[in-house]
Amino acid sequence: MKFIAVANQKGGVGKTTTAVNLAAALAEAGQPTLLLDLDPQANATSGLGLAPEAGGSIYRAMIGERPVQQQIRPTAHERLSIIPSELDLVGCEIEIASLDQPQHQLRQVLQPLHEQRTFDYLIMDCPPSLGILMTNSLVAADGLLIPVQSEFYALEGISKILDLTQRLREQGLNPGLQLVGVLLTMFDARTRLSQQVMTELQQHLPDQVFNTIIPRSIRLGEAPSFGQSILQYDPHGVGAHSYRQLAAEFTARLQ
Repeated sequence: MKFIAVANQKGGVGKTTTAVNLAAALAEAGQPTLLLDLDPQANATSGLGLAPEAGGSIYRAMIGERPVQQQIRPTAHERLSIIPSELDLVGCEIEIASLDQPQHQLRQVLQPLHEQRTFDYLIMDCPPSLGILMTNSLVAADGLLIPVQSEFYALEGISKILDLTQRLREQGLNPGLQLVGVLLTMFDARTRLSQQVMTELQQHLPDQVFNTIIPRSIRLGEAPSFGQSILQYDPHGVGAHSYRQLAAEFTARLQ
């Protein structure tokens, strides 16, 4: 089982859209997948048609009240399950910070899932900040996927999370953490800016930028409001095709 963090401390870069639709595409391809919503805003949860409920998040497992397996919920997708989020997850950062090794808490909580091997992948939708929850997800993760919007400050945002990743390796918190890839999102091939951002990323991070590019799409923006992944909402559209393509490239990179 592979644990993958989908993370970028910048908001509005397509992080949750990528976590939800990559997880759905992996499940559709026959690989049992668990989506972990670590963002207190619970957008990944509502994006799959679930309502946040008190006590339903990873929070109860993180503070030792429940086993992590008890927090798993089914979704409308075959082979796709979710650990939802809730607003109370905000308080988790405060409680974890008082522990002896706060960065390792999520890794310890998720260990039973490694041992059970019910799922092939755990996809973690991280909050858009460099706080305790994101640090915990990076310490627990085998790999990191960074979604990047095709905009002027894209490289600046990437450098911060890569610096954090390097510090975690050097401090021995997760020496095996690998960058699975950088994913260009909201790409508009008609604009010079999108082309420039793609060129700069490929120059600065050769072999680490996914060949798959997620286009700017109205359908991708509409799908969460219906509580559906793009594979449900517009299964034959360009957005669904892109995320299926990403799932195939993602799987190949990990193998």
